[in-house]
Amino acid sequence: MKNGSIIIVGLIILVSGCTDNKNRAGNKQNSTGKDSATVEKKKTILFFGNSLTAGYGLSPSQAFPALIQKKIDSLGLPYQVINAGVSGETSSGGKTRIDWILREPVDIFVLELGANDGLRGTPLSETKKNLQDIIDIVKAKYPTIKLVFAGMEIPPNMGQAYTAEFRNIYTDLAAKNNMTLIPFLLQGVGGEPGLNLEDGIHPNEEGHRIVAENVWKELEKLL
Repeated sequence: MKNGSIIIVGLIILVSGCTDNKNRAGNKQNSTGKDSATVEKKKTILFFGNSLTAGYGLSPSQAFPALIQKKIDSLGLPYQVINAGVSGETSSGGKTRIDWILREPVDIFVLELGANDGLRGTPLSETKKNLQDIIDIVKAKYPTIKLVFAGMEIPPNMGQAYTAEFRNIYTDLAAKNNMTLIPFLLQGVGGEPGLNLEDGIHPNEEGHRIVAENVWKELEKLL
C-alpha cells in the first residue's frame, strides 16, 4: 500500500504540475494577446510630403513629424506617426508613389506637397490636378480617413499672379475635399534667417519646433 500511495501521490503532483504549466502558458498567451490588441488600437497619422516633412539637413528626430509624435506620447494619445517625406518630391512624384505608401492602414493623412512645383514654375493647373489625384486615391482607399492639407506659399519672384494662384490651390482643394487646412506650414519660419538652414529654405531645429506648433494647432482638433 505504501508503494501504491507513493505512486498515486506522484501522479497527482505530476498532473497538477502539467496543469499549472498549461495555465501559465495560457496566461502568457492571453497577456501577449492583450499587448498585441493594445498595439493594434493605435491609429496611424501619415505625413506625406517633401524635404520639409523629411527634415532635410537634420536628424529624423528633429523633424516636425517626430516632434508631433513626442507631443502625442506626452498626452498619452493612441496614435503613431509615420514620416513619409522625400526630399525633392513634387506633386507628380507624390502621385507616383502614393499607392505604395497606402499599403498599411492610415487614419489621418497629412498632405504636404506642391512647394517644389512652385519653385520650379510648374503650371499651376498641373500641380492642382496632381494634388487632387493624390487626395482621390487616398479617399478611395480609406473612405473614412481624416485629411489635413499643409498650405504653402512661394517667394514673389514668380510673379504676383502666379504666387496668389499658387496659394489658392490649397484653400480651394481643402474646401472642395473637406480637409483640415494648415493655412501656411512655415508661418513664423519662412524668410527668417535665424530659423532656417544656410540655404534659407529649410527650417533648422528651432524652425521645426515652430512648424510643429503650426501643425499641432490644426491636428489636435482631429485626435
